[in-house]
Amino acid sequence: MDHRLRNRLTAVFGGIIAFFLLLIVLLFIFRSRVLEYTINRVVTKVENKYPVDFNIGSAEFTDWTSVVLTDISFVPHSLDTLFTTDSVNATVSFRSIFAGRVVFKRLEVANSYLTAVKTGDETNFGFLFKKEEPKAPVDTTGEGRNYGELLNRVIETAFENVPDQVDFRNLNASYVSTNRTIDLKMPYLRMDDGEIDSQVSVRTDSLVNNMRVHGTINPRDYRIAASLYGFDDRGIRLPYVKNKFDAQVAFDTAHFSLDSKEFRNNRLTVRGSAMVNDLILNHQKLAGEDDIHVEESAVDYVVTLGPNLYVIDSLTEVRVNKAKANIYAAYQNEDSKIIDLMVKTEQIPANDFFQSLPTGLFENLEGIKAQGQLQYDMKFHVNMDSLRQVAFDSDLDASEDFKILEWGNTNIEKINSTFMHTVYEYGKPVRTFPVGPSNPFYSPINQISPHLRNAILSAEDAGFYSHDGFHEEAFRQAIAENLEEGEFARGGSTISMQLVKNVFLSRKKTVARKVEEAIIVWLIENQDLVSKHRMFEVYLNIIEWGPDVYGAKDASRFYFGKQPSELNVAEAIFLTSIIPSPKRFRASFDSYGNLRSHKHGYYRLIGGHMRRRGLISQEEYENLYPNVRLYGRARDLIVTAQDTSVVEEDTTQYELETIDLLDF
Repeated sequence: MDHRLRNRLTAVFGGIIAFFLLLIVLLFIFRSRVLEYTINRVVTKVENKYPVDFNIGSAEFTDWTSVVLTDISFVPHSLDTLFTTDSVNATVSFRSIFAGRVVFKRLEVANSYLTAVKTGDETNFGFLFKKEEPKAPVDTTGEGRNYGELLNRVIETAFENVPDQVDFRNLNASYVSTNRTIDLKMPYLRMDDGEIDSQVSVRTDSLVNNMRVHGTINPRDYRIAASLYGFDDRGIRLPYVKNKFDAQVAFDTAHFSLDSKEFRNNRLTVRGSAMVNDLILNHQKLAGEDDIHVEESAVDYVVTLGPNLYVIDSLTEVRVNKAKANIYAAYQNEDSKIIDLMVKTEQIPANDFFQSLPTGLFENLEGIKAQGQLQYDMKFHVNMDSLRQVAFDSDLDASEDFKILEWGNTNIEKINSTFMHTVYEYGKPVRTFPVGPSNPFYSPINQISPHLRNAILSAEDAGFYSHDGFHEEAFRQAIAENLEEGEFARGGSTISMQLVKNVFLSRKKTVARKVEEAIIVWLIENQDLVSKHRMFEVYLNIIEWGPDVYGAKDASRFYFGKQPSELNVAEAIFLTSIIPSPKRFRASFDSYGNLRSHKHGYYRLIGGHMRRRGLISQEEYENLYPNVRLYGRARDLIVTAQDTSVVEEDTTQYELETIDLLDF
């Protein structure tokens, strides 16, 4: 290479190096101005976007790539301060200085306080989630609030403000309103390369939860996974559940993930999973006073929220211990309120099914061992504007080799022989007696008048000898009535279900009791554990018919002073009429002991049904009217006056409950 060319190249490279050295020196000299420019730009951007004063007391470099910011505050206009922090130590990207703006790579934040305040309808944080005003008027007539859009904004706002690396020391957050106070303290919170680690203490009014949190986060893909662990022996207890729902919820460990979100056509769809270990539930309407314990529960969810639409997709899988089911649920109220619910399982080993039942929920079924497979399928649909068109189908199928190998807490087959029966009132035992020949008030079914047997079957369960324990049409009608009343007013029970309820279950109207009742009825009927003949016989000997009056023989003697085999049609229909409400037996009579006139309609109804089935003759039907003669203890309790000038109490509503299952 020519000497002059080499010297020229040396000079060029030397100049370039000198330029960069000069640039570095200048950047070092003016880096504070770059920092100031960046901070002013950020402050301006924030204050233009939100109605706040964003203040940073001071900002300066401590070395080539380290910056300290102090006295930072975020104050909404004319509202309480939302956020303050003493200091932020940040590592700066050296490359960003060359670009003329400062980019923070790592943050160390000390003594931070986030204070959310709600006074009446005014908050100091609501502006963060407000939607931008539309450029043109939008017709929202008839539209409800779109919670999908709201949740999407919350998710995006939260993820957009997640730093890549941050180390909080003494992070505090609180929510204060007229009704409640929540205080959150984190001695530390670290996020580094998507890893999250923290210790958290949350006080909600008087309830304190101490937790460890560990997880991962990917802000770009809106993904987060977190695990919460109880930091003490008390576990983690949900606040406000006791006050709002009169319930208690606690657990030891919880895992939650948001795997993806998609907002399209004004609808938000989120996918993820959740799992809770050692879950404890307590609510009167679930299982009375008993705690419900679920060792492990999990859900893989797909949920869509939109205008007037809430959907849990059928891809959602729920697991309780070893049992799994796919769930579909939808609620839409655009034109009318429509509810859909579907539950479907694959074949489950029978042992896994029974062992997966939460303890404290189904006492009689605990400890059962079985072989074979079980599969469940349920569909429910209702339009709240046409409740009588409710659709409900429920099927529990067993494989051919299904068999109970060992009973647990309760031997369901005990009713095939003499057993002790305890009567409960308001959850307390009031009387115990044997159901069998050792009881002098026990009557074999062939010693009970066919009139009484036929009247009860006609009113209570006309298809008893032909169905498998359930009457789906009656159950659909019961669902419709309960939805209309807004409470559990009617159960649609068959005689099989009433028998199980009386023999095995408490009288408390809980969700658990109805489910346990259905499972026991299914076992009895589908596995032929007890004959229909025996079930009806036991039923006739244990049902209540008045004050401490149980069974057909006791009732026949109490009201009419005769044996149950001697009852005539009128007496049988009367006894049938008071089964739904036996404690109101006096209301059927006037002060002379005569049946009140409103009984006439019930007699014609039940009598007509018996005539159409050939259970009584046309002549018996024509001569049928509400007339019975009282004897014995019933007469002493009922005949209390010497005149009939009293106001009748119409008990038709209680009598008509017995004809839920009439099939005409």
